[in-house]
Amino acid sequence: MKNTVIIIPARLAAKRFPNKPLALIKGIPMIVHVLNRAKETKIEKVVVATPDSEIIDVVEKNGGQAIFTKNTHTSGSDRVHEAYIKNFSNSAELIINVQGDMPNINPSSILHLEQHMKKSNCEIGTLAIDLQKGEIHNPNVVKVQVDEKMTAGNFLLAKDFFRKKKDLKNEKIYHQIGIYAFTKDALTKYVKLPKSKLEIDRDLEQMRAFENNMKIRVSLCDSNPVSVDTQEGLKKLIATMN
Repeated sequence: MKNTVIIIPARLAAKRFPNKPLALIKGIPMIVHVLNRAKETKIEKVVVATPDSEIIDVVEKNGGQAIFTKNTHTSGSDRVHEAYIKNFSNSAELIINVQGDMPNINPSSILHLEQHMKKSNCEIGTLAIDLQKGEIHNPNVVKVQVDEKMTAGNFLLAKDFFRKKKDLKNEKIYHQIGIYAFTKDALTKYVKLPKSKLEIDRDLEQMRAFENNMKIRVSLCDSNPVSVDTQEGLKKLIATMN
């Protein structure tokens, strides 16, 4: 594995929280917080992929690089692929998709996933954290199921991803967070696949890969990044940030 690029997909037209990337957190737009955390990894290439000129302006004014993409993409990974093809197809072999709504993600978590991907023969990788009280029944929390106890040192094959599921007993279930690492071949393969049934039913884009027998591995994250989906969630996050 050679070079890595971090691509942060972001758009203003989120249904639950319109204009979310520009929401201010201590006077700084959310997307800039995410960009800064990604840049702190010291990975050479970090860019934002967006169809919105307002986001491009904010990113560039804050010293970042943004790539204009089409507004017709149906998933963040499709947007990431367009940015990759336009700018990095000859220079990067590992693409890390960091969601633009995780302003408190720890740079070490991103590097942790990169290291696992570089050491393993894996198409797609992601991270997870322990479930908190009440999250197992919360459909807003994406879960990942594995076969054994997850640690930061192992990189386990994911068995399933879901928001809610009946008859759970002693399965190993964790809270999946919004970061994905793709090899360049895996990302190219993924975007050529049609939307799958479970991707639509569960509203989870990773099911497209899962239903087409692409391997996804997962490791335990060393922090607890929060995905901001609502105004209320933003208020709670701000209260926890220094």
